[in-house]
Order: sequence, then structure tokens, then C-alpha cells
Amino acid sequence: MRKRRPRSSRPYFGASAVLAVASVVLLHGYLSRAAASAPPAGPAVDVVVAGERIDRGAAVSPSQLRVARLPERYVPPGSIHDISKAAGRVLLAGLSPGEVVTENRLARVRAGPVASLVPRGLRAFAVPTSLPHGAVVPGDRVDILATFGSGQPHTETVVEAVEVLLVLSLDHSPRDDGGIGLDAEAAGASAPTTLVLLVAPDQEQRLAYARAFASLEVAIVPSE
Repeated sequence: MRKRRPRSSRPYFGASAVLAVASVVLLHGYLSRAAASAPPAGPAVDVVVAGERIDRGAAVSPSQLRVARLPERYVPPGSIHDISKAAGRVLLAGLSPGEVVTENRLARVRAGPVASLVPRGLRAFAVPTSLPHGAVVPGDRVDILATFGSGQPHTETVVEAVEVLLVLSLDHSPRDDGGIGLDAEAAGASAPTTLVLLVAPDQEQRLAYARAFASLEVAIVPSE
């Protein structure tokens, strides 16, 4: 014999159904009001975006770019709207596929191969080292120590945790020069490896003094 549900539970289930319907109606109304109060995205505009991954230091080719349409309010400041305005320029920072190309990611027009990689406000300073080729790559950070032999001999840290921009080597293995083709031997470099460092102007002065009057050594900073 089937057991009957108690009559006292029927009002409970009925009230639950009414509350569920009321909740759906209230939620729909809230979402409608939120959508109506949201500011309009504005008209869509053309912007240049990366069609593939493009690494820092690369000269951008037209085939690596494409034009996309984005709502005007979501377009970042300094966006490029014509592929011809970005093609051939060097990237100061890498781009991921679909990322908008902006002026602050691009080196100035007709900048030299090294100057195009140096962010505004910094300098590129070359430091010869005895490090073997491959011990340091661009993007690593190093400390430069100077040992002064005259007067009161001592060693001091000249700069700390500065970024390696380029690595130039006298050997004939592939170089980490960012593909710009700098010839360390033709430039008169005598050390096996020359590091081109990104430094601030005051660090540049300290390095120049230390290079003139002291022996320089490089300490590699651990990656974080």
C-alpha cells in the first residue's frame, strides 16, 4: 500500500514554488536594470594587434600584424590604427597574439639597433667580462664589482641587479645579440664576452669610473 504524503506538507511545497518563481523574476529584473545602467561601449574602431607572438627586440613585419575592431572605450591609449605605422619598428616589449600594439611598445622610427632596445631614461653600457659564452643571456640580472688596487686596495659593488640587454661574444657560436648582428671582434672587444647592460645615468657614471681605474667582475643574480 502506497504511503500518502501528509496534507500539512502541501502548503510548504506550494510556498517554496512561489518563492522560487519570485526569485527568478527579481533576478531577471536586477540583471535588466544593471544592463540598462551600464555605460555604452561606444562605436567600434580599428586597432592593430599582434597576429602571433612577437619577442622583444624584433623588428615587426606586416605579416605578424592584423587589424581588429574593438569598442572604443576598451582601446588602450597610444594604440596604432594602421599596420604601416608599426611595421619595421623594433619592439621594446614582447607581444602576445591578439594584444593591441601601442606606441609605448615600439622604438622610435629609424632608431639604431641598440638604441631601439633601450627604454627611455636608461642607458646601454658595455662591460667586458671573463664569463664563458652562454653563462649569461639577455634578461638575466647581474651585479658589477670593482676592485681598486691603488691607494687602499678594496672591492666595492658598483651596481646591483642591472638587466643584461645584449651578450656579445668573440667565439663563433650563435650569439645572444637579439638578432641585430653586432660584431664584437670588429668593434675591438678583447674580452671573451661583453655584456651590454641597462643602467640609469648615475650608474653609468659609476661604471665608467670603475672601468677606468679598477678591475671589474660580474656576479650573476639568482632568478626569482
